[in-house]
Amino acid sequence: MALPVGKRVEKRREALRAMGLRPVQLWLPDIRQPGFAEECARQAQLTAEADRRDAGLDALLDDILDDLPAEPQA
Repeated sequence: MALPVGKRVEKRREALRAMGLRPVQLWLPDIRQPGFAEECARQAQLTAEADRRDAGLDALLDDILDDLPAEPQA
């Protein structure tokens, strides 16, 4: 007979803890809420405007890219 769901979940969590992992709860914005897309667009616009005003941003990003390895490391 199969284990009840609660016992399977408990067993899986114990296995994950034995691997040195711990549970973490994350709360994320609900993308189904009315106005979510509009708020995203508003924040994206603010970010774009701030980026345009930051004269040194492109140079900073170029410097960071120059420091990255040419090939992805495995």
